Amino acid sequence: MTESNNPKIDVDNLMQKIREEVNKHKFKHLKSTTLNEFSISKSTFNINYIEALLKNAQSRANSRTKWPDKLNRFPFNLNPKLQKIILTIINFLFKDQREVNFNLISCLQESVTLNQQLIEQIETLRVQMEDRLGVSDSRVQSLEDRLGVSDSRVQSLEDRLGVTDSRVQSLENRLGVIDSRVQSLEEQLKIIDKNIQSMDNSFNSFDTLVSSWLTDTKESFDAGNSRIEKIDERLKSVDNHIQDVNNRLSAIDERYARNDIYLKNDLIQQKRLISLFLEEAQRRLPEPFNQEQLQTLISEDQHLLDTFYVAFEDQFRGSREEIKNRLITHISSVEKAITSTGNAPIVDIGCGRGEWIDLLSKQGFKASGIDINVAMVQECQNLGLDAVLGDGLEYLRSLPDNSLAAVSSFHVIEHLQLQKLISLIDEVLRVLRSGGVVILETPNPENLIVGACNFYLDPTHRNPIPPPTAKFILESRGFAQVEIRRLHPMTENHNLENPFLNSLLLGCQDYAVIGWKA
Repeated sequence: MTESNNPKIDVDNLMQKIREEVNKHKFKHLKSTTLNEFSISKSTFNINYIEALLKNAQSRANSRTKWPDKLNRFPFNLNPKLQKIILTIINFLFKDQREVNFNLISCLQESVTLNQQLIEQIETLRVQMEDRLGVSDSRVQSLEDRLGVSDSRVQSLEDRLGVTDSRVQSLENRLGVIDSRVQSLEEQLKIIDKNIQSMDNSFNSFDTLVSSWLTDTKESFDAGNSRIEKIDERLKSVDNHIQDVNNRLSAIDERYARNDIYLKNDLIQQKRLISLFLEEAQRRLPEPFNQEQLQTLISEDQHLLDTFYVAFEDQFRGSREEIKNRLITHISSVEKAITSTGNAPIVDIGCGRGEWIDLLSKQGFKASGIDINVAMVQECQNLGLDAVLGDGLEYLRSLPDNSLAAVSSFHVIEHLQLQKLISLIDEVLRVLRSGGVVILETPNPENLIVGACNFYLDPTHRNPIPPPTAKFILESRGFAQVEIRRLHPMTENHNLENPFLNSLLLGCQDYAVIGWKA
């Protein structure tokens, strides 16, 4: 009875069933692993292909800096400058499209990076799964070995196999989710491929359009180049003629320069002879000269050194063009005064060789000058400038009130006595209209080299006038908004490191005191 209630267990049959179940699980794991490896390999292949497409799209999205090789054949082999201009136009027309392409490519690159990260995670999971399956297999093998030792451990083996199956199922579920995400990314990349293909078609059609346009443009440029070549030939002929004329003018200039020196020397000799004649006449005349004759002799005596002073100016003051460039800085003040006074005239006291009134006349202003030097006035008149011989103070006294826009005087006030200087400034204030300006330029004694040496190069200078003194004189006589404008710093560089010494020795050589009539 006991045997009938407790039937004998067939151990061999039970072991066979366990082995079949274990083999079944092994094949299932191997099949899942092989499928995942294939999926990963396929994804890796797709990503590599996508990266190649992105690189191609990015190279096409960049600005074109090189002329296409297929357009380097006749008749599209234009010169490099024209190619560069056409490429610039193309890049400008497709600027917005390139920006959209770059944004799209950036998004795709981010997607590819994410795919690579997912693949790396899948690979890690696969390795972990294989490791765990290897452990499970070893444990199953151990269980198979122990089945013959103890029947009680069979149930424990089944329980552990169940746990392993649940873990494998969980891994398979996670791999399925990853596969679905990879599939979604592949679909998106296919859409991107279609967009890139569409872009390629657009670029190809545009290249065809550009090629046609370049053909027409080249024909036009060829015709223009032939005309330009003819013009170049004519210009070369004109240049040769101009060069010939310049050579002739240079020869004439040299001849006139020599003649000028000869005439100056001749005039000096004549003046010396006239002076001897006048002295001899004064000694031999039996009767004394009357007052009118004496005044004539005295007046003529004042002009004996006029030509000397002209030569002195030519030697030490500088060329006409150099002086004009220095005086340009005062044009803005004159323009302001002209606007305020209704285009009233301008008078330059001590106009000299006429550089300033010449500059003003070319600006369209009504400018005239006055000087006591006969030779300088004659030089101005020879240049077609409005200049008269006379004393500046007396000339201003002859003018009506409020009749001028500006009065200027360059390097004159240092020749005057204080009383005459103040009288001159009073007359300037009287003849200026409201809004008129006075500009007085003189050597700057703040520069020690000027104050101690260069000022006395001119033997007719009386004494230097410091800038604060000149400003005070104008303000005290009724001018407003008086300013000091320091000019013409020395160009020599003596490598003075001390800023104080540098300002004393290499500072501005001249200054202008500028005042306005309220």
